[in-house]
Amino acid sequence: MAKAEAEVLDAAKIRQDFPILNQNVNGKPLVFLDSAATSQKPLQVIQTLNDYYTKYNSNVHRAAHTLAAKSTEAYENSRNKIANFINAKPQEIIFVKNASEAINLVFYSWALENLKAGDIVVTTVMEHHSNIVPWQQLQSKDVKLGIIDILPDGTLDLEQLKAIMSDKVKLIAVTHCSNVLGTINPVKEIAQIAHKYGALVLVDGAQSVPHMPIDVKDIDADFFVFSGHKMLGPTGIGCLYGKEEILKKMKPFMFGGDMIKEVHLRETTFADLPNKFEAGTPDIAGAIGLGAAVDYLQSIGMENIQAHEKELVRYALERLSQVKDLKIIGPADASKRGGLVSFTLGDIHGHDLSQILDAEGIAVRAGHHCAMPLHEKLGITSSTRASFYFYNTKEEIDRLVDALNKARRIFKLE
Repeated sequence: MAKAEAEVLDAAKIRQDFPILNQNVNGKPLVFLDSAATSQKPLQVIQTLNDYYTKYNSNVHRAAHTLAAKSTEAYENSRNKIANFINAKPQEIIFVKNASEAINLVFYSWALENLKAGDIVVTTVMEHHSNIVPWQQLQSKDVKLGIIDILPDGTLDLEQLKAIMSDKVKLIAVTHCSNVLGTINPVKEIAQIAHKYGALVLVDGAQSVPHMPIDVKDIDADFFVFSGHKMLGPTGIGCLYGKEEILKKMKPFMFGGDMIKEVHLRETTFADLPNKFEAGTPDIAGAIGLGAAVDYLQSIGMENIQAHEKELVRYALERLSQVKDLKIIGPADASKRGGLVSFTLGDIHGHDLSQILDAEGIAVRAGHHCAMPLHEKLGITSSTRASFYFYNTKEEIDRLVDALNKARRIFKLE
């Protein structure tokens, strides 16, 4: 069946669902270009949270009264929606706080239990700290850390990855989309490489799930992690996807209520998936809100979102390349990028530049973006990042370019 063409999105109409975007900052209409850090929330998600707290706030799984039944149904319905969204089974979706906690769950429940001295975990120089720091801790067990470099164009060096592979490699932990370079990594191919040697693959999808269609079965990821707040959902909620046969063998790393089947004074049997990994009262409102976010994203269409962002990135690369002294970081080809562009402007520090842009009502990110090793590799201390979502427009990119030219004048780069 032929793939349908993406629809052209009306960002101006969509923005009506996002009240926060319709305000002035420092006397200028807000241009929010920081969605890679956290996305804004539509009224539909905000209303869902309000409905939960005002109409059926109750704990889940633990009572037979009406409010508890409604709360439990909404909570588990959200799990079902999220599973369908990435083509997983509901029992393969573990609710966590964020992508960082999801990676830590794999670290404590799988890596510490299964890896031994001489084993190798492979990650990359472009990772977020959340996908480097946990694996560094394994070095105390004499587990080795393999780091894959990037090529001059900002893409991953797959030949280096192939060269490092052996039966000693037990895990490849890789970002789907770099939060600095914008590079979209070929995670399906990486999974094939991993599985050829019997290794597992963990994909950090924090920057991909909000922006493109995801099929974890097609990718063949063993673990896939993402955060709700980057995909229109509330903060404090995220997901770990894991293949059912792997999760069943893993031990929980948090213990408490709701993750047990039976407790006796000296022994406990744990609940089945996914409850085994969800100790204590979860973020019920967050999970339900994330389900509403998935509904909203599907109403827009992930193919449409991806196409809209590709056009914004293409336009941004074209316009930013016209700014003198500005250096774009990452692939020059928009088709190889997610919805963000990082850059430097002369010798202006990213924090100084972001303050100039803020004075113009433009919100961007500045600093090392929790990717210090990558910035060290690039030989820079900081960068400025403009990240887009389907509620952004080309006119906002024009305002960014105008503000950058103003910053050049202020810092006398003429």
